[in-house]
Amino acid sequence: MTQVTAIKAFNDNYIWCITNGASSSCTLVDPGDANVCIEFIKENQLTLNTILITHHHQDHVGGLQKLREFCQQNDWPVSIFGPAGEAIQLLDHKLEENDQLSLYDDELIFTVIDLPGHTSGHIAYYSNGILFCGDTLFSGGCGRLFEGSAAQMHHSLDKLANLPADTKVYCAHEYTLANLNFARTIEPNNSQLQSYYDNVVRLRAKDIATIPTTIGLEKQINPFLRSHVDSVQQSAKQHSQHLLQTDVDVFATIRSLKDNF
Repeated sequence: MTQVTAIKAFNDNYIWCITNGASSSCTLVDPGDANVCIEFIKENQLTLNTILITHHHQDHVGGLQKLREFCQQNDWPVSIFGPAGEAIQLLDHKLEENDQLSLYDDELIFTVIDLPGHTSGHIAYYSNGILFCGDTLFSGGCGRLFEGSAAQMHHSLDKLANLPADTKVYCAHEYTLANLNFARTIEPNNSQLQSYYDNVVRLRAKDIATIPTTIGLEKQINPFLRSHVDSVQQSAKQHSQHLLQTDVDVFATIRSLKDNF
């Protein structure tokens, strides 16, 4: 049985550890901090053999060198997978759209999804209702446009929105409460958003993670997946001095508002 566990890092990062009950081996997703990963691996008597990287930012790749050395010290062969479109040192396998990789005797077969926007070569890993999407989609939000365009990010988010509604979304940051504070300014009358916000406030007061979320939930409450919805469009028009002719125009306006929120 596949299990996904959060390893907390830095202020608000989640490094994801994928394990399988039939094996002591584990896979890490975006290990920006090697120390917390090594501590987790030792405490749980695991063996690290696979690392998945979504994009090149340091809080996602910063632990690679030390983790490779840790594996070498323990005589563990480790394979590091990551995006072909980004210059990331130490990758053993460079991945592009629709490439596949298998874990745990094919129990998990991940398909790669290209998601340019946050960075130019950002990718995600999807398998059997599980999505590791790095900094592209957050609960209630999306990544900043550091290298890509609004059109690219909008298209990338559309790809994710078309995944099954029950897909569990494992993003890389606990940004949910801040994202929802913004989302409520865009759709103040969205009752599903308000209900989710109330629940998130309760969870965060107890230091409980809000991730994973699901694609179905995000389509109801996340303004960046709702550029086609009239309430989001009207809110964007109220804040823009330009004519918003397309869903991408709406998305770009909402993203700009969030950048300055």
